[in-house]
Amino acid sequence: MNEDYKQLIPLWFAEDIGDGDHTTLACIPETALGKSQLIIKENGVIAGVEVAREIFKTFDPTLKMNVFITDGTEVKIGDIAFNVEGKIQSLLQTERLMLNVMQRMSGIATRTRQYVKALEGTKTRVLDTRKTTPGLRFLEKEAVRIGGGVNHRFGLYDMILLKDNHIDFAGGIKEAILRTKEYLKNKGKNLKIEIEVRNFDEIEQVMAIGGVDRIMLDNFNIENTKKAVEIIGGRYEIESSGGITFDTLRQYAECGVDFISVGALTHSVKSLDMSFKADIPNLIEGIHKIF
Repeated sequence: MNEDYKQLIPLWFAEDIGDGDHTTLACIPETALGKSQLIIKENGVIAGVEVAREIFKTFDPTLKMNVFITDGTEVKIGDIAFNVEGKIQSLLQTERLMLNVMQRMSGIATRTRQYVKALEGTKTRVLDTRKTTPGLRFLEKEAVRIGGGVNHRFGLYDMILLKDNHIDFAGGIKEAILRTKEYLKNKGKNLKIEIEVRNFDEIEQVMAIGGVDRIMLDNFNIENTKKAVEIIGGRYEIESSGGITFDTLRQYAECGVDFISVGALTHSVKSLDMSFKADIPNLIEGIHKIF
């Protein structure tokens, strides 16, 4: 997993805590010790356990996390994913941030797993997109991977994707491909090239020019997707995108495409319900030691 997100954790805490969690500071003694546990309240796939570990460690290295369920595991209502022991003030101040991250990531992983299962028995794999929350792309794409999906390009820098606007502004498919190849040569870069096509004529143009790695079929219906796969004939990877719902997913896969990209994995997913609750006996014991 890309660990660049770690540098954001202090910013997340600054946003949430500001000049202090005055509720916690007002009613919980600084030296009080306790334990909280992560309780699953909805069936799904858990993701973000390792990110949670970093959140706790960053805020308070003395917190002890005991993990019972690891990332990518299917969970059910009532499961205890982990518990954390240490200063109660730290448990309370890290609770919301940890839950926000884990609920979001687990929701994405759960949705992705549903798509992956729907594609079982085909060669097609589900891809994510760049339709992510700014600043959280690392985590959201990791959640897709945990759910069994495949990460498409991470950003604009790690793959060439010639979309309709690039093609139209460049003056056509031929111009876009030839300029791209010349650019990569001049820059000494070795990036895969994918190109979006909107109709059969554009497929034929790409086939005539060549020099790409993958063809994206944009908003092709099922019948036209089958025909496009026949035309391409295995010469290039094929990705289907646009207008594909969960209900039609498998029909597109059975056309023989290699990938189906789904923006809904990240842009409109529902978070998985869970809570971080105090272990009451431990809590009472810890506070009694103070008084």
